[in-house]
Amino acid sequence: MKFHRVTALTAFALSGALVLSACSSTSDGGSGMVTANGSEPQNPLIPTNTNENGGGRIVDRLFAGLESYDARGNLQHEVAQSIETTDSKSFAIKIKPDWTFTDGTPVTAKSFVDAWNYGALSTNAQLQSSFFEPIVGYDEVAAGPPTAQTMSGLKIVDDTTFTVDLKQPTADFRLRLGFTPFYPLPEVAFLDMAAFGERPVGNGPYEFADGDAWQHNVKLDLVPNPDYRGNRSPNNGGLSFVFYSSLDTAYSDLQAGNLDVLDTVPESALSTFRSDLGDRALEAPTAQNAQIGIPGNLPHFAGPEGGLRRQALSRAIDRGQITQQIFQGLRTPARDFTASSLPGFNANLPGVRALEYDAGVAKSLWAQADALSTWSGRFEIAYNSDGGHQAWVDAAANSIRNTLGIDAVGAPYPTFKQIRTEITNRTIGSAFRSGWQGDYPSILEFLEPQFVTGAGSNDEDYSNPAFDDLVRRAEAATDEDESFALAGQAQEILLLDLPVLPLWDYIAAAGHSEAVSDVQISWNGLPMYEAIKKS
Repeated sequence: MKFHRVTALTAFALSGALVLSACSSTSDGGSGMVTANGSEPQNPLIPTNTNENGGGRIVDRLFAGLESYDARGNLQHEVAQSIETTDSKSFAIKIKPDWTFTDGTPVTAKSFVDAWNYGALSTNAQLQSSFFEPIVGYDEVAAGPPTAQTMSGLKIVDDTTFTVDLKQPTADFRLRLGFTPFYPLPEVAFLDMAAFGERPVGNGPYEFADGDAWQHNVKLDLVPNPDYRGNRSPNNGGLSFVFYSSLDTAYSDLQAGNLDVLDTVPESALSTFRSDLGDRALEAPTAQNAQIGIPGNLPHFAGPEGGLRRQALSRAIDRGQITQQIFQGLRTPARDFTASSLPGFNANLPGVRALEYDAGVAKSLWAQADALSTWSGRFEIAYNSDGGHQAWVDAAANSIRNTLGIDAVGAPYPTFKQIRTEITNRTIGSAFRSGWQGDYPSILEFLEPQFVTGAGSNDEDYSNPAFDDLVRRAEAATDEDESFALAGQAQEILLLDLPVLPLWDYIAAAGHSEAVSDVQISWNGLPMYEAIKKS
């Protein structure tokens, strides 16, 4: 998130002046270096510890996994030569020979097994560790303290072959194998992981540029990896991810030709970007959503009182009005906790009325909560002001204030990294804007990492054993329709508990400069960076 990938959706950092100087060094005609918006990664670039969008888009360029995804989310072999299973529980994986990392060392079966074991081990505290939960032996490795150092379900057969045994059949396990935490790592990584994360050695289509490639809070430059042998060979001379202080500044640079690719048009330009950019304006439905997270430890938000208040707040937000007035119809009001573009999406789940605006119902629910414990204080929605969120947060707060008669306001944080750090450390003292951007095309991928007990992106510390059980049963189902039905039942529980308030799905609004061509927005809302050509 990928959104991968925790709720990163859009975030940018630093000042416009620094951005302009950074752009001028990489956008000279004929250089082939594509400039694209990005954000300062929250953490060093270690695949199993990267669960936000800014770092994820970079890590995905530096590494290649067993599988990769095309623009529509279709799965295709990358490092894998074959992945065989007869029961979706035991897998035999053969990797292609002669793959190397950029330090010249070979990519072997051990490269995958060691990386996955590192990611799962509790003492390494990796944010993406829960994605290894289906593997036999994960529970022992992930325990605190661990009772084993490696997962017993991973076995190396030879340099190019390993096997994976799962606790139960897992419907989307193969779909996961192109996702960030399942990338391999070279032996050098384990000598000093922190240092490795500052300048990773990968096996993907790009590598760090020479010199000071990562100028923190300014930009990060990548160049093509000449030894890459996968599906995503670059059609450009490199990528320069530039970190902006605002989407408006980024959009101005796009119009001026100082930025080549912008994956999110700012709210201020949604009504004009089509006429501003002409055939350089891009729109596409994507597997992304927006939501408001409410930590369970906030005053008034635990137990029966908290359940009533969550329901009241959800019914007090006029999603239809906000998506039209703020987003010019480039968002669609949420009907579940996933995304409408994914297989298995159901817009008519029992309980979906919890996501529909109704002022009368909202007031009644709030009054019922007050009968249990009188409300005090204000309801704050924290957001990163470098990501273009102020207008919709203010609109949502106004809708809550006007409906419920309480003090509701937006609470800006200067950067995405700052708000994510407080969320991750559980020090944030308010509700917060979040969202999810699909890392692989599965509705379960929107549910498991965010809402299963103890999952890596469960920022609200939500826990419901009945929900957990339904998700596991959906994962184990061998019939796709059965899996979708069980996932729907799990979402019915979420619609009652509302650990987050789903807001809307995304229709990507993006654009590119006249200096580039072949710009395509993929299934998850990010450009297909490798395909972009620079004149």
